[in-house]
Amino acid sequence: MLSIEGLEGGYGSAQVLFGIDLAVAEGEAVTLLGRNGMGKTTTIRTVFGLLPARGGRIRVAGRDLTGAAPHRIAQAGLGLVPEGRQIFPTLTVEENLVATARSDGPARWTLPRIWELFPRLAERRRNMGDQLSGGEQQMLAVGRALMTNPRLLVLDEATEGLAPLIREEIWSCLIRLKSEGEAILVVDKNLDALTRFADRHVVIEKGRTVWSGSTADLRAAPEIADRYLHA
Repeated sequence: MLSIEGLEGGYGSAQVLFGIDLAVAEGEAVTLLGRNGMGKTTTIRTVFGLLPARGGRIRVAGRDLTGAAPHRIAQAGLGLVPEGRQIFPTLTVEENLVATARSDGPARWTLPRIWELFPRLAERRRNMGDQLSGGEQQMLAVGRALMTNPRLLVLDEATEGLAPLIREEIWSCLIRLKSEGEAILVVDKNLDALTRFADRHVVIEKGRTVWSGSTADLRAAPEIADRYLHA
């Protein structure tokens, strides 16, 4: 579904990525791990065309989309839940969802399905985006991405700053989506939660991929977390 090879990128004259290798197959859940400042969000932003790729290749379903515009990336089937949520504050919950809905062809994700996935959003459907709690905004950000009917759902800092109960609701949602065949790439710091549902993990350090393996591999190698993930 997604293949990244030797990806390089950064901000202005500052290079942040020096060779990221990462792949997500159809129906697979993969995590992108690393301490703060190691290039996780930069990787996501480069994949989505929000930052220019300075080297390497980005392929979506076998199609080379290196350097493509963000809307082309979205049309290819990638849906983003960005860091900080970035919902539209002056639109209602329902308007936020409809604004990103994909209209070409049959839609797997529709408003009724989002209401069923997140009943709290159905209750708040007439509320403005800036009237929601942080947890409700994150649910809305997930729902908004799903309304694009993506082939791959990408979440940057999936549960950052959320209350424990809301975190569990987000994890339950991701477990359900994976069980339904959704491909997922997720960035988060909660290793215990991530290993409950992810198939594989990719660890980056200073803009380079330094380790990748299955959940069983990661559990069998606690030194990886000690060396690259713990502060």
